[in-house]
Amino acid sequence: MAETNSKRHWQPSEAAFHRFLAWLDGGSDSRGERYLDIRDRLVHYFARRGSPTPDDLADETLNRVARRLEETGSIDDIEPARYCYVVAKFVLLESSRRRAALPAALADREGNFAIPPSMLTDQVVEDRERMFACLGRCLEAQAASEQELILGYYRTDSGSTRTQRKQLAERLGLTANSLAIRACRIRSRLETCVRTCLAKRHASADSAYQGGE
Repeated sequence: MAETNSKRHWQPSEAAFHRFLAWLDGGSDSRGERYLDIRDRLVHYFARRGSPTPDDLADETLNRVARRLEETGSIDDIEPARYCYVVAKFVLLESSRRRAALPAALADREGNFAIPPSMLTDQVVEDRERMFACLGRCLEAQAASEQELILGYYRTDSGSTRTQRKQLAERLGLTANSLAIRACRIRSRLETCVRTCLAKRHASADSAYQGGE
């Protein structure tokens, strides 16, 4: 289980991400455009198959392919885009199984637990508050430029994600490649920060509870 969780939270280093981009380009530098094109195609693939979180599944797919490339050193027996679609099929299947395991009445459109007010216990409210408090604290710890970048990168306004990210890159004076790398690194730091923050808060709460016994 620990190995599965570590793989799920794996994020490519800058060197690994560059290697992944070079593999996708097949030897011709597209300056990140090939990556964005494949990601857009994956988003549409998941959306057409009814996934409520096509962007997340597209990112998960590309992350798995990048991790596989890093582990094996090369993937030469299949065209990059085709391999991404092969992995996408497994990601979609796993996502469908996870959603099927949730009681339909409790699953919201994003596949998370949509808890009715009657079941919204103090513990549930407290856990949510801790998570958002940790995320807010971790965001505030980032430089203002990095806050702007990560919030803009994952903005969910109407329109094409690719177009929005291209506009963001232009506004920040970055290439699509550089933007994707920086967003990946910031997201990785935030995930680590939030997990550490939550662990500390849970430990503090347990200590307070035991002290009150």
